Order: sequence, then C-alpha cells, then structure tokens
Amino acid sequence: MAKKRDIVIAGYSETPVEFKSGRSAYDFGGEALAKLLQSTGIPKSEIDGMAVAAPLSECPNPFFPVYMAEALGLSPKWLNYSGTGGCSATGGIARAASAIRDGLCETVVVLCADAPSTAWRANYGAYRGEFQEPVGVQGPPASFGLLMSRYHHQYGIKPEALGKIAVTQREHALHNENALAKFKTPLTMEDYFNSRVIADPLRLLDCVMFCDGANAFLVTSEKRARALGLSKMVYPTAYAEITNLHGDRSCPDITETGFSVIAPLIYKQSGLSARDIRMFQPYDDFTIAVMMQFEDFGFCERGQGSDFTLATDLSRTGTLPLNTGGGQISAGQPGLASGGLNLAEAVRQMFGEGGGRQVKDARNALVTGIGVIPFARNWGTSAALILET
Repeated sequence: MAKKRDIVIAGYSETPVEFKSGRSAYDFGGEALAKLLQSTGIPKSEIDGMAVAAPLSECPNPFFPVYMAEALGLSPKWLNYSGTGGCSATGGIARAASAIRDGLCETVVVLCADAPSTAWRANYGAYRGEFQEPVGVQGPPASFGLLMSRYHHQYGIKPEALGKIAVTQREHALHNENALAKFKTPLTMEDYFNSRVIADPLRLLDCVMFCDGANAFLVTSEKRARALGLSKMVYPTAYAEITNLHGDRSCPDITETGFSVIAPLIYKQSGLSARDIRMFQPYDDFTIAVMMQFEDFGFCERGQGSDFTLATDLSRTGTLPLNTGGGQISAGQPGLASGGLNLAEAVRQMFGEGGGRQVKDARNALVTGIGVIPFARNWGTSAALILET
C-alpha cells in the first residue's frame, strides 16, 4: 500500500474491558457499533461493508461474520473475516481501504469483539495436540518463556527494563476509563519483582490477562467522510504484514520477528523514520514483545532493547509515549479483539480525546499486531500500521 491520503478512519469506539462478563461477542459487538454510530452521528444504513475478527469465544461457528451481520442488522456488500488474531484490527483497516478503492463498498465498520474469559471455545489444533501439549506447552506464557531465555542467551535481558514497561503502562491505565477495574491500582517496581515466575524467566506481571470486550472503527474515503459531516479523521498512510517468517527453516532463530521485515516497508511507504514517530502503540501481550519491537522498528539496535527502555521516557509526556491507554498488559486483553485496543487508543489520541493521558504532539502513531506465538518458531503474523493526521 503506497502512501495515499484518500482513505480515513473517521470514527472509533470501545467497550469497557471486563472479566467473565457473562456476555457474548455478539453482545459486545452490538455495544461497540452503537457507540460508533452515536459518536459519529451517521445512520447505520450508511454502512455497506464490514471486516470482522475471528473470536476465541465463537471459533466453532464458520459463519460467525454472517451471524454478526444479522445480530447487528447490517447488510454489507463486502464482508471480510480475519483469522490473524491480534493483527485483525490493523489488517481490517488495510483490507477495508482496498475494498473501498476497488469500489466494492463505501463505508466499512472494522469490528473486533470477543469474550474468551466467559466462553473459551478455541482449538488451535494442527501439530499441537501431538507434539506440543503432551510436554506441557499449553499456552503463550511457555512459548514466551522460551523466547525470553533464548533472547537472554544471545543478548542479555535486564529485568528492570521489562519491569519499567509494566509499571509505565499501568500508570497509563489508571487514566483509562475502559481499563479492567482490577488493574486500576498503581504498580511499583517492587510489585513487579515480587510477582511470581510462571514460565522461567517470565513473571506474572510480564503477561496479559484474558478478558472480554470489543472495539469498532469507521473506515471510508475522505470525500465520503466529509459528505457525512465528519471532521475528525486520521489517515492510514502505511501498512504491511507477514505470516510465518522463516517458514522454510526447520530451526529458525526465534529472536527474529516479522517486524524486522515489515518495518522498512512501512517507513518507505510513509516517508517517516523511527525518529519521526510521536507515539508507539505496539501489540503487548508480553513485555518482552514490546522490548523486541523497539529493536525491530529501529528505535535502537538489536540486542539493545533493555538499555533503550531504561534510558527512554516512555510516559505519555515522554519522548516516546508507549501504549498510553495501558495497553493490553494493564487494560486487559479482550481475546482476539485485542489488536483493536491498541488501535483505538492511537485514534483517540490523534482525535485529541485522550483526556488525562493526552499526548501533546499526536500527529502520528505506529500501531502493531501479533497473531499467535508458535512454540520454538517465529511469531505467526506480524502487522504494522502508521496513522497520520
């Protein structure tokens, strides 16, 4: 996607993050759409396209997007169903832009809704049941524990750097009205080091917590947005993704990520460099994932993530504001709607609606997504989106 300024995100919405809400993805999706229509003031009949993320709570239903359209009372002429997990929100924006440019639709809602803490119905299948789960690798913490060990072996990790990421994002979450209520308490470095190790060397406070929630985005052409009377908008000026990095290698270096491949692509598309980025809203299922992205996106050299983290002011008033809504680590991870949490915060900041956590110079944002972490392999899908005013 070459740099173009014809497509915009002209609205966003987000539900509060809840734990064991007892609600469904359809229910959360309905709330997110209602809030989107209320905040933009456009009638539902204007929406003729929809991009939906596959939710953990509704995985067995192969027709989930069709049933979601029925639940919402929409009749889209273009429908996209994403199976790239945390990349679904950013990828949905890019796919919606392409569909609008191709004339398949005019106004798209990109919707991510999930409720895995209420109903976990996923079965990752593939080789996991035969080769991975019998030896005890039953979830992402074990995979990231291995990754942390390997990264430490190759480059060294300063635990206080990971603690700084957790503490900084928790401080940001205190100003986020949608963050999980349980996380609305300050976190200290002492708290971080006192948190138990759950997959050596990974600590509990290095991890996200599965929750329920939803978010939605209105994507259309700038011309159409202005015709609808919308004035707040941001431009997605660069997007790239890659799946199954080093898929042809039997024993890849697991400290390499797809971001090292797509970072040059989005910088080339946007004409920006790392030093131009005003805020970083990276996918943050684990603190080490954030630190490794500092390296892959050129904020520092590879292997220097710990020193960069410790030397940089990552607060909302700092030189590189990081996950200013608390990110998933401190706001809660609403299942596979999670990539939209980071994206919603970026759009909120660029609309000037950050309230007590507003970034002063919010002229652009770098948002990323990660889709699944295979054991002893590179991350499944990596995606990155640059937004500009």
